[in-house]
Amino acid sequence: MLHNVIDEMPDKNFVVQLLEWNLRGVSQVIMANNPLSGALILGALVLSSPWLTLAASVGLLSSTLTTIITGQESELYSQGLHGSNGFLVALLMAVFSAKGDWFWWLLIPCCLAAVSCTIIYGSLISLFEPMNLPLSVFPFNTILLLCLAATRPHHRFFPHVPASPIGDAAQGEECVCPNEQGDIREHKGLCQVIPLGVSQVFACDSLLSSFIIMLAITLFSPLVCLHALLGSITGMNAGLSLDVPHHSPYSGLTGFNGALSSITIVESFDTNWRTHLFSVASDWMIDSPTTFDVSL
Repeated sequence: MLHNVIDEMPDKNFVVQLLEWNLRGVSQVIMANNPLSGALILGALVLSSPWLTLAASVGLLSSTLTTIITGQESELYSQGLHGSNGFLVALLMAVFSAKGDWFWWLLIPCCLAAVSCTIIYGSLISLFEPMNLPLSVFPFNTILLLCLAATRPHHRFFPHVPASPIGDAAQGEECVCPNEQGDIREHKGLCQVIPLGVSQVFACDSLLSSFIIMLAITLFSPLVCLHALLGSITGMNAGLSLDVPHHSPYSGLTGFNGALSSITIVESFDTNWRTHLFSVASDWMIDSPTTFDVSL
């Protein structure tokens, strides 16, 4: 199968094409089919955590190569639709791992999980297409939940961090957040939270990485970047209004769901004033239950 793919593009270098497909896979996480945006996002992830970048890249490459070898439609891997699932599942497996950074054995399950995402995608696409439903990140969610359920926090080889409320984990720790006096530092802190809500889509908690990711989204579409920021703002306000512990809203963890939903809506529907209103309303409906669960 791989030999046939190479023969179909004699005037193009396969390695260059593979790099482009993988970069499109990175950008497809935010529904941006742009290799330059993918390169910027990958660079932002390197600045935030080289280990997470390595793990995510292994999943990305494994998923894309599996798609090519199994002979699936070229549109699926050339636009990065498979790569985004492999990228996300490997990234989150590394984030949730209790072994910390540079646990090399984790790359094996990351690779297998990414391959499983491709298999699930190829198996279900014929079922979803007649109903005009996109698979999107359904394979990623399925495989990640199965991996977490199979390993548990006390697994002998691949333990993951226990699923405890963020408020409990943050108790007793000093949190860098605005004080209660309402001085100028409050406005500075809130302004930093907004881009962090967007970058938390890629598990980046660095402010510099946040601005690079926003630049990557802007290169694809300034309107999409605006909606991502609106979603992050809505998530931040939802967290603050429900009195969530400061560690959560001020690290951007209550904003990334809103950012993702806003991006998805503006990419899926015609752009008009109804789309904007629906985007903001859906952000609040998505973020409010999430922040309420965190506050518990």
